[in-house]
Amino acid sequence: MCGIAGILGAGIKEHEMNLMLKTIQHRGPDSSGIYRDKGFAVLGHNRLSIIDLNKHANQPFSDNSGRYHLSFNGEIYNYKELKSEIGTKYSFRTNSDTEVLLAAFIIYGKDCLNKLNGMFSFAIWDSLDKKMFAARDRFGVKPFYYHKGSSKFVFASEIKAIRTVKPADPNKRVWANYFCFGSNGLPWETFFEGIEQLPAGHFIEYIEGQLSIRKWYDFPDRIKSLAPEFCKSDIKEQYLSILKESLRLRFRADVEVGFNISGGIDSSLLLSLVNAHHKNIKITAFSFYTGDQRYDELPWVEKMISQTGNPLEKVKLLPEEVPEYAQLIANFQEEPFGGVPTIAYAKIFEKARDLGVKVLLDGQGMDEQWAGYDYYNKKDFSLVQGTGKSKSFKSYVLEKEFQEFSEKPHYPEPFTDKLQNLQFRDLFYTKLPRALRFNDRISMAYSTELREPFLDYRLVELAFSLPVSLKIKGGVQKYLLREIIKDYVPDKISAAPKRALQTPQREWLGNELSGFVQGSLSSLKTSTFSSWFDHDKIMGELRKYQAGEKSNSFFLWQWINASLIATNIKEDV
Repeated sequence: MCGIAGILGAGIKEHEMNLMLKTIQHRGPDSSGIYRDKGFAVLGHNRLSIIDLNKHANQPFSDNSGRYHLSFNGEIYNYKELKSEIGTKYSFRTNSDTEVLLAAFIIYGKDCLNKLNGMFSFAIWDSLDKKMFAARDRFGVKPFYYHKGSSKFVFASEIKAIRTVKPADPNKRVWANYFCFGSNGLPWETFFEGIEQLPAGHFIEYIEGQLSIRKWYDFPDRIKSLAPEFCKSDIKEQYLSILKESLRLRFRADVEVGFNISGGIDSSLLLSLVNAHHKNIKITAFSFYTGDQRYDELPWVEKMISQTGNPLEKVKLLPEEVPEYAQLIANFQEEPFGGVPTIAYAKIFEKARDLGVKVLLDGQGMDEQWAGYDYYNKKDFSLVQGTGKSKSFKSYVLEKEFQEFSEKPHYPEPFTDKLQNLQFRDLFYTKLPRALRFNDRISMAYSTELREPFLDYRLVELAFSLPVSLKIKGGVQKYLLREIIKDYVPDKISAAPKRALQTPQREWLGNELSGFVQGSLSSLKTSTFSSWFDHDKIMGELRKYQAGEKSNSFFLWQWINASLIATNIKEDV
């Protein structure tokens, strides 16, 4: 897991790459390197050493001929199998997945992407033909941001690295859609003008100033090509077999591995399978809590742990810690993030780093593939959960001129099944992309790597392709998954409903954190975003909230987010 950066084109200045790498040093504190092709390109890399800790695996990595040069962020989990397939077609000099990736590209070209099981974003510079090839993994676990100017192409793992060499104003349309509809942008958009992201499952070819972007992973086509026989027992066995294989691959590391656990069925299944795979070693589990029994999942976690005997690191978030962490995380996120739960989750990675655990696994991705979100079972298809009957957004507080930038996002519907179209939206446009961004930034903020075994593309494709009756039955969501898990976890956990809220954010923002809220909204009034809002209306909403209308805190966190990010933009300037 690392940070990548690059500048292509004329007039490259030496200090620019140094600035970019310094800005994202947290992503890879173990080593830093630069490759230069004078007058054409410079690639940079910050390394977090996970596989093959030897310095010979440092990056940018060059092939034996010296023609190809790679800057790579992520992990190729099936690198050993791919290395065996390549065999004598390439002379390997390291034991790294980095070299396997470069060799695969040299031998198979862009078709190598279909052979990769992993999370990745990478760029390969061809110093002979003076062209770049870059790609991002199927679901966009690892980020790839870029700016294309008239004479330069700049890319990096984080927006802030690009902004050090190319200042960027806020993208008003994306911000307006966030306030009005809860959108975090379309797959190619960011909250900054002129800075875009490579969508998940796409690749870039760049030569002589010309940029070409193409999709290499066509998920709808993949699903339509699958024709499973929907025999319940066969599907269970097949899914479980792939899941065990996914977990085995994601334990490949030359450093200590731990995992995150909540009280839900996803992470409980993960815990059981981890222990089954490592029978002689008790892997450390991490879980956050706040001390509020209405929201904490710790009782379910401790019930599981009492049966497995894993060491458990319980990480508590206190309300008085929120202001400092919020500003810190806003700096790493750069775009709106998910409130107090994201802060609590971030503390897990801080704790893991302090204990020397560099890799953590978690259960991200199950809800999207198994239709686990509550609205899959209702007619409310909101992007925000846990708001009850209260409106998630308060767009009327926006000034008319700014609100006119908003345009309700429309998402493709490539399937005839309504449920699958919702799942597709959440996988590639809303829920998962947002969560993956949150998770990448907070794990990397503490120089730790996060792996998601449930996002193995084979698992996602299999579960997604199943009929509705195997996902939701009798009002029970994740139906077949619950059948699978019965042999691994206690009945009370396998039957437990999904809990949308995991922290007392609503209560804290109205009570313990009222001063923080007041200060944030006052800061927003004097920020670079000030002209977007009618601040009297904002304060009116705050008074109603403090008077007891606390069924929904999302809109408050939107304004706090804006204040935090505006502060970072001001400091950068």
